[in-house]
Amino acid sequence: MAFDSLHSHSRIKMGLHRPILHGKVNFPLCLAPMVGLTHVALREVMREYLPKDAFTIWPTEMLNSRRIPGENLEKTPETLRAPSETGLVPQILGNEEEPIAASVQRLIEWGAEAIDINMGCPVQKALKHNYGVALMGDPQYAAEVVRMTVKNSSVPVSVKLRAVGSTKEFDELLSFVMGLRNSGASWVCLHPRTAAQKRRGSADWEQIRQLHAAVDFPVIGNGDIQTAEDAIAMLQETGCDMAMAGRGLAARPWMLWQLGEELGFAAPEGKEGLQAPRTNEEEGAEYGRCLLKLIEKCRYYFGEDLAMRKVRFYVRTTSVWLPFGNTLVGVCAKARTTEEMMAGVQKFFEGPVEMSPRTELRQ
Repeated sequence: MAFDSLHSHSRIKMGLHRPILHGKVNFPLCLAPMVGLTHVALREVMREYLPKDAFTIWPTEMLNSRRIPGENLEKTPETLRAPSETGLVPQILGNEEEPIAASVQRLIEWGAEAIDINMGCPVQKALKHNYGVALMGDPQYAAEVVRMTVKNSSVPVSVKLRAVGSTKEFDELLSFVMGLRNSGASWVCLHPRTAAQKRRGSADWEQIRQLHAAVDFPVIGNGDIQTAEDAIAMLQETGCDMAMAGRGLAARPWMLWQLGEELGFAAPEGKEGLQAPRTNEEEGAEYGRCLLKLIEKCRYYFGEDLAMRKVRFYVRTTSVWLPFGNTLVGVCAKARTTEEMMAGVQKFFEGPVEMSPRTELRQ
């Protein structure tokens, strides 16, 4: 991974043209909320790669507002959190004021520094209940969902949404977003890939650029970020305030460290004097170290059985950047305990493993 062409920009501020979380956020890359992945164990592993003195936002998995009021947030896997975690922005699915109000109150007591509303989930279950991307088909009701959330929240409220069909329909997107803004949304995150596309096709970054230029509040861009170079390209090409990455960042958490080096941040705590992994081989070795840490964290938070399921899902999702990734999937699938899993992972990474910068799998 060559960054030589970017060194002249290494002290230039990128992103964060408009304040997020009252200006607390000073780092322009964050993790996307992902079902089965964005849990406390992965967040803790990733925070070890965040540059010193950098502050970004951290999501949860999608949380159903109809369930949150009755759940024990300290024991539910999706809402487990480390006591030291900051910048938490849990994401909720919802469309009714009573459960939204109760959920928001509980999540603020839990430690939420903002609340994110999901209007981007394309799965059939969400569509059936008028959650997620279904709300994008009803701009007035979507604005009302934001209004009822803001009304019941003492912290900022954001919205994650998907694209319209093409840049020709930009006026439709802008009108939709302005409805959210007028209802009190503090920022939006745009994933410019339509619900019909799901993970196919390329994300249309031009929609992010146009939206950021047309509104007066923060816009986060999401889609097709697999490397730190991609994050820099999105920030520079679209002018967005932050870049959000999903599976690409989950696969290489040290992308935070790489970007920090380009922006002039100090190395992460505990990594003083070191440089972020750059070559394919260095990244492959780091993936192995990262996976071992994740197994330990998952075992600590989730117990043996759930930990193995969480790790297996992580490996199935992220090993596509590795040669013979399917072999690693098999190693984790065959393990009967986390100890066996760790031993198998250590053996897999005994020799050099090169991690590819990109995969065909869309982000």
